[in-house]
Amino acid sequence: MSVIDVREAITRAHREEWAWVVAALTRRFGDLDIAEEAAAEAFATAVERWPADGVPPNPGAWLTTTANRKAIDRVRRENKRGDKHKEARLLYDDEPPQPLGAIDDERLRLIFICCHPALALETRVALTLRMVGGLTVTEIARAFLVQEAAMGQRITRAKAKIKAARIPYRLPSAQDLPARVSGVLAVLYLVFNEGYLATGPGTDPVRHELTAEAIRLTRLIRTLMPADGEVAGLLALMLLTEARRDARVSGGGELIALNEQDRGAWDAALIAEGHRLVRERLATGVAPGRYQILAAINAVHTSARDMRDTDWSQVVALYDQLAHLDPSPIVALNRAIAIAELDGPEVALAAVDRLEDKLAGYHAYHATRADLLRRLGRGQKSRAAYDKAIDLAGNTAELAYLTRRRDQLR
Repeated sequence: MSVIDVREAITRAHREEWAWVVAALTRRFGDLDIAEEAAAEAFATAVERWPADGVPPNPGAWLTTTANRKAIDRVRRENKRGDKHKEARLLYDDEPPQPLGAIDDERLRLIFICCHPALALETRVALTLRMVGGLTVTEIARAFLVQEAAMGQRITRAKAKIKAARIPYRLPSAQDLPARVSGVLAVLYLVFNEGYLATGPGTDPVRHELTAEAIRLTRLIRTLMPADGEVAGLLALMLLTEARRDARVSGGGELIALNEQDRGAWDAALIAEGHRLVRERLATGVAPGRYQILAAINAVHTSARDMRDTDWSQVVALYDQLAHLDPSPIVALNRAIAIAELDGPEVALAAVDRLEDKLAGYHAYHATRADLLRRLGRGQKSRAAYDKAIDLAGNTAELAYLTRRRDQLR
């Protein structure tokens, strides 16, 4: 096996096995610090040994075994081994909670720890991206637009708080699930978005392992809570978004806008499942939540065979409904994009310009302005807006797309 093949195998193992290894070690040692450090050391050992020894037949088992040995070595190095064993009881709970169904998934347990309500939402997301998603602190810091050292401290404090609060390593009881699940859904949605359109400068535009893991965990939660509308809505939203993944980036690595995508390349099975979930929720007659409305918007887009067939009046109506639940500037920006198709770019530009104070540091705001100005024939102002969007763009695919659009103005 060539060096390149070994590197690819290590990269694939990291994507597929990181969360399993961390979860297994957390369950055994009851310490997130030990679990993370031992997992990282195991992968570092793989980088050293696999080129010479070859990739093991079962990389996950090899990594878990190696990580366990690293963790045991660390515990033995501690002079207070007895105290460490006591600390291990803080996260490990051999008293099973109320039965929740035929689900026993280590990564799901881990994500409920990372998403505990004792932590701030941004901290939950960061901890989940690190412990479950396997992103580096550098990548997470870029996603949050903060300094790496600050993000490292945030994650360290989160792990310390979990230990101090003596949060058990298990799923919540059935009666506690409704109160806990909204926070978990928010984190899973952000993890999915980080995989669907990675935000770090110079990063790959798509991290399928993150989107796939977010979908898998959301499916598990739906099994736990089949009647919860927002769980179903989030799953539908993820499926309808993921269905377009292969059409979003060109062979040359450039982002492809929705109106330019080959809709024949969309995943028909994922779209059918997402539409079914949306219809099921509509049939209940219960007022939809945020994720259900977002899923419905995506259902309208994926129902159209061509961009010109899109029911923009329905899209705007759904954004109006969403704005009552989530009156954020991002929702207003997306509504303005739909308004441009319904009422024209002049009306949309006026709505977008009103968001400048709140979205001046957001690349999509400037990209939207650039496109609207372009459609209005205001080339010089459009170019300036593209320049700002390029300065703030999150990854190589967006950079390539925005640069091409700007250069076409010449």
